[in-house]
Amino acid sequence: MSEQVREMFASIARRYDTANEVLSLGVHRSWRRAAVRLSGARPGDRVLDCATGTGDLALAFKRAVGPSGEVVGTDFCAEMLASAAPKARRAGVDIRFEVADALALPFAMGSFDVASIAFGIRNVDDPVVCLREMARVVRPSGRVVVLEFGQPQGPFGALFRAYSRSVMPAVGGLLTGNRSAYEYLPRTAAAFPAGDRFLALMEEAGTFAQSAATPLLAGTAYVYVGTVR
Repeated sequence: MSEQVREMFASIARRYDTANEVLSLGVHRSWRRAAVRLSGARPGDRVLDCATGTGDLALAFKRAVGPSGEVVGTDFCAEMLASAAPKARRAGVDIRFEVADALALPFAMGSFDVASIAFGIRNVDDPVVCLREMARVVRPSGRVVVLEFGQPQGPFGALFRAYSRSVMPAVGGLLTGNRSAYEYLPRTAAAFPAGDRFLALMEEAGTFAQSAATPLLAGTAYVYVGTVR
């Protein structure tokens, strides 16, 4: 991954959760719950959460797989992970966090039942390679789950774009001290393939027997689930 992107996330890590909560009005929590539900994760499953950041999706998966299950969270930015382990301890759950690049995961083939990534795949150098790598570490018939922003249309889409261009940089910059990060994040979200276009990337990866896209909040975000061959 780009060192510039890693440094950007490192610079906002301490205030990332606060900014995320304010800017999403708390909606990100329901989106993560939807990703876990659509993943089909069950008690006892092993889950890998890539680009876990401060660990929110890893925590949601741990609640789904229970004490008999295992969740590993990885991120290429150690500064983001610094908040993840204390958050898991406060929640009273055991999650292992490791620094790792989603394009070169340090796990054996077929190690997990589910591999996930939330709002991170658009930041990797090659999304198709990332999908293949996530599928590599998942057992046959396991699932790769991607939660990512979309581009909503119509009046709501226009409102969302105006919010992303104006409010997010101003508020995100105020909360974290890095306005440019909150110009970069909505800009990359607006440009990244969504819906059928992302499903085409999953098809290009050549590792999924089937894949599906579920829109959230009028297409503001999508949950993509691919079943590994």
